[in-house]
Amino acid sequence: MHSLVTGATGLLGGNLTIALLAAGQGAPSHTVSATRRGSSDARHLAAFPIRWVDADLSDPDALSRAFAGVEVVYHCAAQVSIQRRADARLMAANVDGTRNVLAAARRAGVRRVVHCSTVAAIGLTTTSEPSREEAAWNYDQHGMEDGYSITKHLAEGVVQEAVAAGQDVVIANPTYMFGPYDVRPSSGKMIVEVVKGRMPGSTPGINNFVDVRDVARGMIRVASAGRTGERYILSGEELSYQQIAARIAAIAGTRPPGWSVPQWLSAPLGWAGDLQEAITGREALINSVAIRYAYCTKFRFSSEKARRELGYTTGPLDTAIRDAIAWFRSNGMLPPAT
Repeated sequence: MHSLVTGATGLLGGNLTIALLAAGQGAPSHTVSATRRGSSDARHLAAFPIRWVDADLSDPDALSRAFAGVEVVYHCAAQVSIQRRADARLMAANVDGTRNVLAAARRAGVRRVVHCSTVAAIGLTTTSEPSREEAAWNYDQHGMEDGYSITKHLAEGVVQEAVAAGQDVVIANPTYMFGPYDVRPSSGKMIVEVVKGRMPGSTPGINNFVDVRDVARGMIRVASAGRTGERYILSGEELSYQQIAARIAAIAGTRPPGWSVPQWLSAPLGWAGDLQEAITGREALINSVAIRYAYCTKFRFSSEKARRELGYTTGPLDTAIRDAIAWFRSNGMLPPAT
């Protein structure tokens, strides 16, 4: 089996690549390749026997060469942003990049593509129950659309066009991931901020948090047993931001955020970020959509389908948080434990 991961220097891509290597131990024909841009830093994965191939999402010919002889491509590469507009940069990475990956996979004869999307491409719940895979995207109806959710939603449309044309593609929709090898950090920035005491307050909005290694194993199950064209939500534990901040602080042995920030006090910060984005054209640290997420109680998702059809399972979230903290400490992103 020859598998390839795009975006392997990121949190999910790196952990998925490691999981694929572990799954193929002892099989002489098992190869795991990964694409990277020339500027990508992969030193945090140097201990693993990954076959690196230089290929940018904007270069279809390089992607075709990278995919030669590959049976399954896991497309994890994406541009993550909280900016409100789906600008040319986000469109190129998340929509055009997906189109290029699918076209290159067709030309190279790749048997199956697993497209890593996000639950932000699935609709917010409109009932008392968490959303499932069939929930239509409705963020624009709730003032919750931003450049990332818009472009990942559009990218799923590109996937469905490929499926309609006969290509074998299946979609994984993970929730908010924690774990090691988060070199930027990405979602682990929340952990870093809490542990360093830089998060003075928290909010009552709801999200779903999961160990990135459970998602990685789930994606391998999506590849082996998922149905063509189907979505599979890979979720974990549903918590408010207040609860997750307190959990992180308890595990790290630090002080949790001290108070619940009222929305009326946060709103002006979002408006200021909107103005900054409008003037500079660059992503602000926070904006009005990010503020709405912080107080949203409709961002809830169920992985019952993946559990039923794929045998998807998750372990304790505390393990993910603890291992992420340990990795951040060992890599100088957090001070040593006292």
